[in-house]
Amino acid sequence: MVRIQIKHGDEDQFLYEASGSEKIENIIKNICAIYNGRLKIYRICAEMEDIAEHGLILPPEMIGLTDEQVKELKLTDPWADKHIPSGGYDINPDKIGRRNGRRPKEHMQKIIKNTINEAKQLISKKLIRSDKVLNLKIIEEAKSILKGCMTIVYPMGLPPHEPVRAEFTNTEDLEGTYASKEIIDISKAQLWFAGKQVLEEKQLSDYCGKNEKSKIIMKINQKGDGPPGREPFMSEETKKMLMAESFRRQEQLKKLELDEDDSYLNSKWADNKSLQKHVHGLDDIKFRFGK
Repeated sequence: MVRIQIKHGDEDQFLYEASGSEKIENIIKNICAIYNGRLKIYRICAEMEDIAEHGLILPPEMIGLTDEQVKELKLTDPWADKHIPSGGYDINPDKIGRRNGRRPKEHMQKIIKNTINEAKQLISKKLIRSDKVLNLKIIEEAKSILKGCMTIVYPMGLPPHEPVRAEFTNTEDLEGTYASKEIIDISKAQLWFAGKQVLEEKQLSDYCGKNEKSKIIMKINQKGDGPPGREPFMSEETKKMLMAESFRRQEQLKKLELDEDDSYLNSKWADNKSLQKHVHGLDDIKFRFGK
């Protein structure tokens, strides 16, 4: 199986594994689905972090209003008493007026935070360093443990307008948000290899050869974005290593220029009679003077 290191722009994303005989069209669809799936997991985690701090989302007509405005308009949250976190809640008002301020108790907060960390580790970019591949099954696993966590914390379920619920059911509306700009439309997704666009009708082996143990780098974007920047001749780590070595060498040369120490004259290699002494067995003679 060929290992493909997927990048978006200059940032590493994940490792994908495919057979050299697989069609590029299928590879693009799978890679795009994984890429968008990672974004979904991170969106869910961000919303769950907010839930742990400030409770569930307010009804759309109450979001952003001050307490005075809510009283003046005589608005109420009909879902607040129907969806109480397991074990009760503490009051921690949301300064931006987005959530109801009824956050879960400390024990449930820990469950949420630990689950978030577990899900993030499953899809982390650091997996590339460990040479671990990512696939749709792992994405679904991360989504499943997050959903299970919410079921534990909110056994009565989540309100219909809660963003986390919409993410779990794939009914999220991201129009007009920054998140919508990050998503890549599968119908418009394209891959690039060695500065050239990868053609859908070809096979992976047309680009990396027949060696199933090869590892290549591909970049993903969508039609209209233009070709991504080519990979640098050397990695950033290699650049830093070479710069450090160059600096060390320069410092050594400066030290040699300033060093006027002639103590080296006492060294054996500087004695022009060392060979003669060695032949006559006189090179290790030491003299001891009495008092």
